[in-house]
Amino acid sequence: MNRLRARWAELTAARRPGLVVYLTQGDPSPEASIDICQAVAAAGADVIELGVPFSDPNADGVVIQEAMQRALARGGGLDSALRGVAELRRRGCQVPVVLFGYYNPIFVRGVDRFADQAAAAGIDAVLTVDLPIDELDELREPLGRTGVEVVPLVAPTTGADRLRALRGLNAPFVYYISMTGITGAAFRGASGGRERIQAVREAAGAPVAVGFGIKTAEDARAVAAFADGIVVGSVVVQRIADAPDAASACAAATGLVAELRAALDG
Repeated sequence: MNRLRARWAELTAARRPGLVVYLTQGDPSPEASIDICQAVAAAGADVIELGVPFSDPNADGVVIQEAMQRALARGGGLDSALRGVAELRRRGCQVPVVLFGYYNPIFVRGVDRFADQAAAAGIDAVLTVDLPIDELDELREPLGRTGVEVVPLVAPTTGADRLRALRGLNAPFVYYISMTGITGAAFRGASGGRERIQAVREAAGAPVAVGFGIKTAEDARAVAAFADGIVVGSVVVQRIADAPDAASACAAATGLVAELRAALDG
């Protein structure tokens, strides 16, 4: 059992909602983003989704787009992300890491080569926002040979055929997008609510974490009442962007994560 499955098993046994935190690799700098990952894990993040900077992040809102632009300008990218995770592991940080991004950089590199590099770095799973469920095998199978998993995305508009296909992926967890649109939108509740999440959970045979728009402790508590976990991203990335320096960015991110962890545990 890899780190990611072990963490979800622990959370399920403890009846504790999981806290998945998205961070853009390389923002505010490649070096600082490693420190932030480590600090956020210590503050209560159960899983880190490490976003790989990409030049055309069309599924993301302005906050993450701007973070990716800053990261690219400072040397962020796929190679830097792999080095960053390897450094986290060298430091002894065992937080599960999901590499989060777009398929193009992986495809250009070559899926088999990428799979070997991801495993060597200590990545636990990969989530590609633009590779649909029925095409995931072209990534899942090479990754699976190295022990790295895939995390599928499910939206309110995902149809019954794709939901049925989830079981065959044997995913460690499913990321459920709370609404249609792009990251950073105002939270309006998870479309379909408790019944939809339960249907996805049963279809996948896996925990379901809900993301998109969750920004406050109140949002987190509301979603955790029926989901297995929550995903926070844009609000953390914005706190980092607003900070005057790397140390302040780290403190701002960890403060928010600690607040959300307390809300979920309370």
